[in-house]
Amino acid sequence: MNVIETNNLTKSYGKARGIVDVNLAVKEGEIFGFIGPNGSGKSTTIRTLLAFIYPNSGGARIFGKDCFTQSAAIKREVGYLPAEVNYYDDMKVRELFAYSAKFYGKEGRNGKVSMAAVFDKAVKARIESLSDRFEVELGKRIDSLSLGNKKKVAIIQALLHEPKLLILDEPTGGLDPLMQNRFFELLKEENGKGTTIFLSSHILSEVERMCDRVAIIKEGRILQVESVEKLRNNKFKKIKVELRAAEIGQAFELPGMTNRVVKHGQVEFLYNGRINDIIQRLAAEDVANVLIEEPSLEEVFMHYYEK
Repeated sequence: MNVIETNNLTKSYGKARGIVDVNLAVKEGEIFGFIGPNGSGKSTTIRTLLAFIYPNSGGARIFGKDCFTQSAAIKREVGYLPAEVNYYDDMKVRELFAYSAKFYGKEGRNGKVSMAAVFDKAVKARIESLSDRFEVELGKRIDSLSLGNKKKVAIIQALLHEPKLLILDEPTGGLDPLMQNRFFELLKEENGKGTTIFLSSHILSEVERMCDRVAIIKEGRILQVESVEKLRNNKFKKIKVELRAAEIGQAFELPGMTNRVVKHGQVEFLYNGRINDIIQRLAAEDVANVLIEEPSLEEVFMHYYEK
């Protein structure tokens, strides 16, 4: 079952860049990475999925429901963490969580969802547990919090109702390394309970660490959707060759080489050709050392962007 599906989703801002024919399918229970540099269309896609803005064409569904005609029902099952966090400054953290809890009702006997406060013992216990974990003081006013503490508050707010789907837009901005680790540990726990996670980021190490599959977006268009493992391993090898004569490195080329860098007699590149060909080419040179390894996701990502 797909939790998120888009069909040629397009949003135009006139001359400014939007998104064009975005097709995504995020499976239930997976951690899906959405990667690209700032301005590539990640936030526009997310804001369109959540019906904060409306597309010019195409469609989108979450939990099989139409994102634009059934948005209210969808949002009750979604936890959203925006890239930039803004709150009412005069509220206390505890008051913010109580206010947020009001938006997540429970089904009554008539099958209708009550929008009354559901700030019961279970919700209080979850808020207290998450606040302890992220070292958030519930009695603090929002306007007294640092950027990092506001981001931690936003994380708790996104998780307090135990959503079936988490949509995270650049989630670690402002978090120190310790809190980043706690955050990723928590995401793994929530995913283990069955929560689907859609993680948008330009920090490739985060995506490589967390995600099952990724979509690469550039200038509003999807370039590739693939598993992290296949992106790293599918044909590509990272090769470093150290040559005894530095001038040879300048002429060291072979079909299938990309991202080539030559420095002080060392040639470093990605290679997606036949291994036999590269071995034969190396045998013809005065090689001091050679290293062949799997590339990082960042190196593969740059390959797609440079293409």
